[in-house]
Amino acid sequence: MPPDKNLLLVSSSGGKNYDLASNLKDIVDSRSNLITKLINLELYDLPLYIPDLNSDNNIAKELSNEFENANAFIFCAPEYNGGSPPILTNAITWISLSTDNWRDGFNGKLALIGTNSGGDGVSFLRSFRSQLEYMGTVVMPKTISVNKNKEFNKESAERTIQSLIDLL
Repeated sequence: MPPDKNLLLVSSSGGKNYDLASNLKDIVDSRSNLITKLINLELYDLPLYIPDLNSDNNIAKELSNEFENANAFIFCAPEYNGGSPPILTNAITWISLSTDNWRDGFNGKLALIGTNSGGDGVSFLRSFRSQLEYMGTVVMPKTISVNKNKEFNKESAERTIQSLIDLL
């Protein structure tokens, strides 16, 4: 695999999902020559998207560049009210507004979705998969799920991540 492939790990927060993303980054780094970068969306001071608001936002452009330069993603976020956390939805909205074509940050790229949620996180995994696929992302069939009743399974995560690496 060429070493010039970029994998962007995106955590919606600095909490448990950041820890999950960090664990997954360690696995990727130990198994590949991919260039990896882990970001925490809480560190991007994006305003709440409001229609007709000026979309010329330097922070959004910086985040969009990260997405446009990535060949693949690993997203880690909790389930919020049966769907995606607002910070993730807001970031994706700004990314789609900050590129030449609204799908440029996602189209034709691979993604793996993970969650560390209070419940099983299945509603987030399903709804976010649907959103990513709508934007042209090829989403891995397996996901990584952690919660109070299901600890992080490193061996399973390694197999799932290896599938992503193999496709790159």
